[in-house]
Amino acid sequence: MSTLVRIRSWLLALLVLQLAGSFIELVLLNHYEDVLQFIPLALIAPTLLLLVWHLVRPRPVTVRAIQVLMAGFVVAGLVGIVLHVQGAAAFQREMDPAQSSWSILQKAVRAQAPPALAPGVMLQMGLLGLVYAYRHPAASPFME
Repeated sequence: MSTLVRIRSWLLALLVLQLAGSFIELVLLNHYEDVLQFIPLALIAPTLLLLVWHLVRPRPVTVRAIQVLMAGFVVAGLVGIVLHVQGAAAFQREMDPAQSSWSILQKAVRAQAPPALAPGVMLQMGLLGLVYAYRHPAASPFME
């Protein structure tokens, strides 16, 4: 087994572990109370199924589907960070409307509810999946 194949296997294992752990955590946190909160779950569940399909029958279509879903994770992570910061900032603004915008932003980023940078996990999973799929041998018979 080549080094690249081993690295790709470890990347996939890390991605699956992170996907499963995040899915369980989000369900336990009831992170599905509105449509926007449901987005991470709606991305993670089909991705896990896709990865099983990809492991059983690696084909160009599965690699492309991984790339598309992982791009969705990146977008969801970035949008999620913005939404979490906005939610925490709105709470800080309610607590003390006289605060400066800078003070509100600082407190919002440090807030525990909603944790401002938690959606960064989606971003990280998306990037990890994109690295896994980069020049994947199943994407084309002429690669690697």
